[in-house]
Amino acid sequence: MQSHDNTPGQNHQELTYLPVPFTKAPPKQPRFAALRAWWDTAWDEDGVLHNMWEDVLRAPVVGFRHMAPWLRAVLMVAGVSFVVLMAKTASEVVLDALHQLLTTVPKVQVGVDTSGGVFAVVDQPVRTYIAQHAAGLPVAASTVYTLWLLTGIVALVLGFLSKNNGVRATWAAHGAATAWMVWTATPDTSRPVAAALAVLAWTFLSAFAMRGLTLRRRVVVGRPAEVTVKPEIHIPVQPPAAPADQHNGCCPFRD
Repeated sequence: MQSHDNTPGQNHQELTYLPVPFTKAPPKQPRFAALRAWWDTAWDEDGVLHNMWEDVLRAPVVGFRHMAPWLRAVLMVAGVSFVVLMAKTASEVVLDALHQLLTTVPKVQVGVDTSGGVFAVVDQPVRTYIAQHAAGLPVAASTVYTLWLLTGIVALVLGFLSKNNGVRATWAAHGAATAWMVWTATPDTSRPVAAALAVLAWTFLSAFAMRGLTLRRRVVVGRPAEVTVKPEIHIPVQPPAAPADQHNGCCPFRD
């Protein structure tokens, strides 16, 4: 027989380290579970999306002034963005049309007799002056002439309609520049007559462009103060006091 001894260290070895059990990994949640949970919560009775949808449904009833602030802000931003987009598109169209107008219309040779009548007295010297002094500019002489013509027409019309001092100053500068160009580009023999006709034409048109302009100071007379007399006001008059020697009843010591 074989004896079994429980004395440690003789026939078996002790386990110094016990095995550690591995914890199981938690089951993975399905993808977008958190997003789905938030979506369901947001559409509950007091959820964020539910309240926003209620604000949208109430907007046509309460009007723009009393609708939800966030919805009013969204509509304002959308409206401003639409206006900016339309303004940008319109400005591109207008600038393109203006560029075509300035480069192709009118097709004239500046400095050549292309006008007749009394208008030619002012127009031909202006064309000649522009042709002589626009040689080194990055734009054509016809473009400069068109700008000069458009500036005069716009200043005349806006000065008549708006009575704006800035527009009137533009009209005055345009007239002075025109008179100077006529004086410079007209031959010496007819220079005074041409300049005089240019000044007279500008003065006649100024009656419309400077409509309502006056150099007199406006004196504002104040209205006199109105004094209202009310005869129903009465001043109470106290009755005179009784004499000191007057007594009611009989006085036994009276003389």
